[in-house]
Amino acid sequence: MEDTEAIAVVVAEETSSNPEVEHDRAGTPRKAINIEETIMLNIKIVSWALGLLGAVSFLVCVLYGLVTPKSLHMHAFLEQVLPAFKWLTWWGFLLGLAESFLYGVYAGLVYVPIYNFLKRRWDNGQT
Repeated sequence: MEDTEAIAVVVAEETSSNPEVEHDRAGTPRKAINIEETIMLNIKIVSWALGLLGAVSFLVCVLYGLVTPKSLHMHAFLEQVLPAFKWLTWWGFLLGLAESFLYGVYAGLVYVPIYNFLKRRWDNGQT
């Protein structure tokens, strides 16, 4: 019994004097992790987030077009940017919504690998 207590005291003294060692709730020492070195973007989360951003932006543009005068509409821009989109048809609305979502997903699928590659290559852990 005494040997176990002595070892526990020695471990506690060594880890308490070392600022890089953190303790969990039970008091067990664990090595601190530098969060800045481990953060990489998750392609699934970013792609979904950008897809939803595109879809919400499309909805805002359509709502804006419905409540403003015709001279301020975005329908000409939407018809140019979204293939086969037609203003104020159910088919055009659903197609535009899907295309906007897919444009956002595409942006995430391209952006995340580029970001993670550059993060690994050039980040030295410095802020």
